[in-house]
Amino acid sequence: MQAGARGVVLKQPIGVVSILTPWNFPSAMITRKLGAALAAGCTVVVKPAPETPLSALALAEIANRAGIPKGVINVITASKNMPEIAKEMCENPIIKKISFTGSTRIAKLLAGYAAGTLKKMTIEAGGNAPFIVFDDADIDQAVEGAIASKFRNSGQTCVCANRLLVQSSVYADFAAKLAARVSSFVVGDGFDEKTTHGPLIHAKAIDKVDAHVQDAISKGAKVLVGGERLKDVGPAFYAPTVLSEVDPSSQSFSEETFGPLATLTKFETEDEAVRIANQTEVGLAGYFYSRDIGRVWRVAEKLEVGMVGANIGAVSAAYAPFGGVKESGYGREGGHSIDEFMITKFVSFGGL
Repeated sequence: MQAGARGVVLKQPIGVVSILTPWNFPSAMITRKLGAALAAGCTVVVKPAPETPLSALALAEIANRAGIPKGVINVITASKNMPEIAKEMCENPIIKKISFTGSTRIAKLLAGYAAGTLKKMTIEAGGNAPFIVFDDADIDQAVEGAIASKFRNSGQTCVCANRLLVQSSVYADFAAKLAARVSSFVVGDGFDEKTTHGPLIHAKAIDKVDAHVQDAISKGAKVLVGGERLKDVGPAFYAPTVLSEVDPSSQSFSEETFGPLATLTKFETEDEAVRIANQTEVGLAGYFYSRDIGRVWRVAEKLEVGMVGANIGAVSAAYAPFGGVKESGYGREGGHSIDEFMITKFVSFGGL
């Protein structure tokens, strides 16, 4: 800088934020966006999923009771005219930032709306997480990790393991132990203490899981556990399912299942596993199990994802950055995500 000049970098709130969230974690999806936005000094407009509006309204009421001024947190609920509402929340000039969690298809639509005014966006879109079990893994630990990653919330999370890749020498052992664990699940009413897994969100979700199961079976997959609708339990219940010998051409390899379906596929070498894992247009999370520290570092760096679980089936934490690469979106939540809701301004002072 010139003599007698000084520079200062300011961080200022970006302005009004549109927050659009899904149904699977209706409170957490809002609060981890909302917390950072409020901390930055922004006001927000929240549109929850039509399936779960009450959580958003309850959060707004709690904020009101806590003394947050009216107009800081605003909630829009709707089950009709969704495209028009989303378009307004992206294109309105009052809005300066958009934070979205949902499918890649909708993310692209919103990004198109926001492009006209070059609004800043944070997008956490769809995933297709690989879960790799190498021959040097602790198989029992890997099974528990797969249970945690695949069957949490009955498989209805964006970071669920979607493709389980198992090295051929440990394939039979892993498959048998996973099938045994899954067969012990109790599906039913969430208020029953014996229940371990509940329903899917709606009929379309059931149809998608069943379509993936039937498609895999038609291409040679074998059912180890489950593989059917549980109509006697209720219309929105599907049996936790494990399929073996799943061909990579199956729909479940290219589409996010979002349900209680674990598909097992053999591989021979580390390079083959990484290649299969990365054969997807999205990259949110990835998991693998190995006791070789060299392999742990190699595979962690090679996986084309935003978050990696090495010998662990969970990657989400409030203190850690959460987000993906490729068509899973951009920007991060958690960690230092307050920066996503701020602008950086440089001020140069002269004549000092």
